Amino acid sequence: MPTTTTTTTHHDVTVTYDITSPTPTAPGLVLIHGTGADRTQWAPLTARLSDRFTVLAPDLSGSGGTTDPGGPLTVADLADEVIAAADHAGLERFHLAGHSLGAAVAAHLAGTRPGRVRSLALHAGWAYTDTRMAAELRYWLELLRTDAAHGTDLFVRMVPLMAFGPRYWERTDEAAHEALVRTLAGVISPTAAARQTETDLGVDLRPLLGRITAPTLVLASAHDRLIDAAQQDALLTGIADARYAEIDAGHGAPGEDPEGFAAKLAAFLDERAEAEAEAEVAAV
Repeated sequence: MPTTTTTTTHHDVTVTYDITSPTPTAPGLVLIHGTGADRTQWAPLTARLSDRFTVLAPDLSGSGGTTDPGGPLTVADLADEVIAAADHAGLERFHLAGHSLGAAVAAHLAGTRPGRVRSLALHAGWAYTDTRMAAELRYWLELLRTDAAHGTDLFVRMVPLMAFGPRYWERTDEAAHEALVRTLAGVISPTAAARQTETDLGVDLRPLLGRITAPTLVLASAHDRLIDAAQQDALLTGIADARYAEIDAGHGAPGEDPEGFAAKLAAFLDERAEAEAEAEVAAV
């Protein structure tokens, strides 16, 4: 399916998003990327699902083509940007998936606008930023600020160490790893990633979890160094209609195992779309 890149304005933010649609009536699916990434993170999942979903993937402030005046960002700000893109694309109700920071934004959106969300998939999400997470995120900020000031690549060299599990290290070699680092350096802006990392530090979804009504998949990574099992348990306990699944990868599963990651999410989304279709037939 052809993908169209377009923009919409929300207050003083110009939100850039990709939309891929097989038909005007296909159910909507909104995908929200993680810290330092952009909408291209979702290409494998879009390729798998765009024959039956209208797939919308926005860039959050600080990433890709979305522009704003700069300054602090909150999860609520980013959720508003996602809603602005969905409104502009004509998606009143939609399935919703997010990775890492994108999972926090997706959960916030589902908790504050439950009527908009048909189903929710959260990968590498967390309920609140605890002391251990905050310590690591502040270390990220030190690296990012050093990179911005001196043109170094400390943060992008740290990312695979933090984000990828043992399967990545078993199958890579030094040349392939250096090629990945160069790719990351071309995608991640230290200044922009620092803004989103500051947002990560302020995450606290606990007051909203009980307001999420959408059927939810809590997808954990078996080798996630950043998000521990207690955070996944908090999401599962706090969201009424939540189930658990796991992928054999690290925090950065979309990059480490893009096909496996897409398959996990596609199975859940297809199941939810089929359940909705059956419910509509039964109601007639």
